[in-house]
Amino acid sequence: MAGASVAAELAESMKVLMVEMEAQPGYHTTGRSAAVFAPSYGPESVRALTRASRAFFDDAPAGFASAPLLTPREILMIAREEQLEALHALVSSISDETQVEALGPAAMADHQPLLRDGYAAGGMLDHGGQDIDVAALHQGFLRLFKARGGVLMNGEPVQDLSRDGDDWRVQTKGGTFTAPLLINAAGAWAEQVGRCAGAESIGLVPKRRTAMVVAEPEGFTRRDAPITIDIEEQFYLKPDAGRLLISPADETPTEPCDAQPEEIDIAICADRIMTAFALDIRRIHNKWAGLRSFVADKEPVIGFSRVVPGFFWMAGQGGYGIQSAPAAAELSAALVQGRPVPAHITDQGLEPRRVAPGRTMVTA
Repeated sequence: MAGASVAAELAESMKVLMVEMEAQPGYHTTGRSAAVFAPSYGPESVRALTRASRAFFDDAPAGFASAPLLTPREILMIAREEQLEALHALVSSISDETQVEALGPAAMADHQPLLRDGYAAGGMLDHGGQDIDVAALHQGFLRLFKARGGVLMNGEPVQDLSRDGDDWRVQTKGGTFTAPLLINAAGAWAEQVGRCAGAESIGLVPKRRTAMVVAEPEGFTRRDAPITIDIEEQFYLKPDAGRLLISPADETPTEPCDAQPEEIDIAICADRIMTAFALDIRRIHNKWAGLRSFVADKEPVIGFSRVVPGFFWMAGQGGYGIQSAPAAAELSAALVQGRPVPAHITDQGLEPRRVAPGRTMVTA
């Protein structure tokens, strides 16, 4: 998503080649997303980029998508008694940014009837949540990129990067390409691409997240129920096309790879979900894993390298890259082209220095 979105932005006024490692774009993280627009989710800069992206989701360019990119889906964050302090801290930190409401046990049960009696002591409802049509968003950016003259090359993993005067030389199995600017939007592989280019390390760590789909309980009719997330991200549950999408919200450090679910994470997920919700999980209809890549402070890394010329980082989107993609792409394009950051982004409190690769990254 990062590569497609920024490529589409830049192709409006620049000649852009997008080199894709896989046979098709979006195979790894983009195609394995939980597909939620959550204004209350993520660190400060992510939330700012998410809010700044809302206008694009609501009014994408003509022909970008054939149906709305967003459909309403409230977000319910829940806390056990011993987690209430974390809940109160979150509510106080974001209450001025988005439409959130503190809930007690009875109100939580009204919104999420699967929640077990007595499990949660408090909750927060984010009325600004939405489901995202991730496939439509991704394909829309790819169509826009091609319509603006961009060229996409699939199945071309980068074999070598080197400087050739003022240009970058990119070697793939299909040939050698040169360009004055190199944008590193390689997802879980971004650290390796940076190393190959001689750029600074950003300490990017890919982390595996497991998800699975299980049956709804008999008689369940609340398919508009909110996605329900543990305040400390121990699990989430979301109604999804007549079934339930569930996850243990794991963050297991791993090397960049085609991530696959581990049996231990599947078992942990089932245990956590059945503890919190009135479910008896007997069958898993589908299961998968994806990689969410983070630096220490969990903010994205967007900006030019301080070590090598013409090398631009667009990495570390973590689990927030889909919901923040439009504004992150606009921010990146402005920085690449030396233009002022658009006002609708800065008006949300986004400061480019907070996401710059040279910042001091304090562990979140």
